[in-house]
Amino acid sequence: MDQVVPVIVALVLVAIAWKVLKGIVKTAVLVLLLAAAAYFVFGGMA
Repeated sequence: MDQVVPVIVALVLVAIAWKVLKGIVKTAVLVLLLAAAAYFVFGGMA
């Protein structure tokens, strides 16, 4: 259950970034958010 929280937070942040940001900045932020979520879920907490 602990792994679900970072995924939910990442999805919320992605939705906010999608609405607020534009262009290459949006792409960079989305990649960083997803990479951070993957790190916490798969590697960071283990």
